[in-house]
Amino acid sequence: MKQLVLLAVGILLFSCGKKQETSLPTVGPITESIYASGVLKTADQYQAFVTVNGIINELLVQEGDSVHIGSPLLTITNETQRFSAENAALAANFNDFSANQGKLDDAKLLIETAKNKFRVDSSLYIRQKNLWNQQIGTKVDFELKELAFQTSKSNYLSAIQKYKDLKRALEFSSSQANKNLQISTNQAQDFTLKSKTNGIVYSLLKSKGEIVSPQTPIAIIGNFKDFVLELQVDENDILRVQKGQNVLVTLDSYKKQVFEAKVTKLSEIMNERSKTFLVEAKFTKAPPKLFPNITFEANILLSQKDKVILIPRNYLKNDSIITLANGEERVVKVGLKDFQKAEIISGLNASDEIVKPK
Repeated sequence: MKQLVLLAVGILLFSCGKKQETSLPTVGPITESIYASGVLKTADQYQAFVTVNGIINELLVQEGDSVHIGSPLLTITNETQRFSAENAALAANFNDFSANQGKLDDAKLLIETAKNKFRVDSSLYIRQKNLWNQQIGTKVDFELKELAFQTSKSNYLSAIQKYKDLKRALEFSSSQANKNLQISTNQAQDFTLKSKTNGIVYSLLKSKGEIVSPQTPIAIIGNFKDFVLELQVDENDILRVQKGQNVLVTLDSYKKQVFEAKVTKLSEIMNERSKTFLVEAKFTKAPPKLFPNITFEANILLSQKDKVILIPRNYLKNDSIITLANGEERVVKVGLKDFQKAEIISGLNASDEIVKPK
């Protein structure tokens, strides 16, 4: 008999230990938001790349230095480019139009000589022709004068054409040599890396004497006065994000503090690897000091309500069914939800005790 009593007591205690959790609805505010993580970047932050191959000759800045658009960061040496520049300068001097003016002067003298010869031979031909018309002189004399006239005429016209061809060739050579010099000069400018923004040199990734190429990042530069929050938003949530929405930001550097920002830009294309969209935001209430590339967590606020009926979210079954303390199941209309709470629009009174599902 004692054993039966102990068994009954044990069952009673076990059943008491398994008593289901209950809760009463509360009234309060709720905010619906989208979670996102991200990295802090400075405005206009970028990696600086050179456009040519070479060796770093001199670093003109140090980490932490302020720079402006066009400020030189470093110089690169390349012997092949230097020789090309020297050759281009030599060719430009050699083919300079004014330096070859003497060739044109000689060609003009040939035109003048041919013109005088043509004038004399023309006069002799006309005179001989008139005599031949009067049956004076021989046909041979007339034909010789005519041949000399035609030859002088051809030589004169040829001298003019040669002058034009020479002038055109000299102009072309001079122009081509100057263009090549400009190209070489521009390429020489590529051997000095310059800043593309006003900001600060956050990091120098290469040292003097190292070989660099267009595929090698040289430095990280950004605007230290303005920061951009780069958030990664899941593709399932992106349609609910809009410009101007408020963002609450927490950073490991400032524990237990929340800072405010606003969405400023949404990417139009998804990152296929992470299945996320890039969303940018800017602080409206920023920390006193920030550094680029630090990570943060954020909540993009979608909507907010005050004084609504709330229950713990884990008391919902299938996001629409609750169980009362008397065992009755009831379908409710759910409004806003966050990670912990859910708004009940209808189907539940503030005095109804509910049971947590098993």
